[in-house]
Amino acid sequence: MEIATNLKHAICGLFEVYTDQNGMQRIITPLEYPNSGDRIVVRVRPEKDGFILDENGEAALYASMAGGDVDIDTVHRWAEDLSKSSYVRFNAEDETIRIFANSERLIAPYIFRVAEAAQQLYALATSRAERQENDFKERVKSVIQATALELELPYHSEFSLPIAGGLVADHYIEGKIPLIVVAATSATRLLEAEIIHMQYQFEHKPGFVLAVAETQAAVGKKQFERANYYTGKTVTFAEHDLQNLIKQQAH
Repeated sequence: MEIATNLKHAICGLFEVYTDQNGMQRIITPLEYPNSGDRIVVRVRPEKDGFILDENGEAALYASMAGGDVDIDTVHRWAEDLSKSSYVRFNAEDETIRIFANSERLIAPYIFRVAEAAQQLYALATSRAERQENDFKERVKSVIQATALELELPYHSEFSLPIAGGLVADHYIEGKIPLIVVAATSATRLLEAEIIHMQYQFEHKPGFVLAVAETQAAVGKKQFERANYYTGKTVTFAEHDLQNLIKQQAH
């Protein structure tokens, strides 16, 4: 009996429950979005004749921040299949996963249904982004390698920078002023480029931080525009332009 009681407390302890306005409950579940470390939060709101459970659109938001896209055929088919196989619905207009519970006894199992659907949506929306990210990084790598060889300058990939924080450059070309290249595959990675730039300035180390994004949309237009003030230069990827920029900076 004691073991069962301890187990019950241990399992319940994995969930955090908070009460917000108008009787809404926020449940922080132990389930996480794939490869992110962010825990899935489910809201429970009293409605007429029952309760609405949803994840406040966070699955789509986190997927977007990771370079994903919920407006793709894979997600559309998943949403259609989901509506046929369960009571969970994905609303494409507000990009929110929700379910209606007409009884309190359904709340606990429905929390898991919403959380599971959130995991699935995130994984599907970011799967194409991961493939695109790998392709983009390979294209940047190809330009860096070819240009460094042409200039006869030593270069390194996945280079651990000699600054506090243990940050890593995607590519590092040696020179009087080293060129630190960051392939900004997401807004988070672009922010890391800014941190590298500021850290180099703070520690008075020579280094020019060049952040390369596939498109402005991939990192967010506002973040892209801001980054030009907090890096040596932030550009969108164009093979010829990137080659010229590296050559100019090397001299």
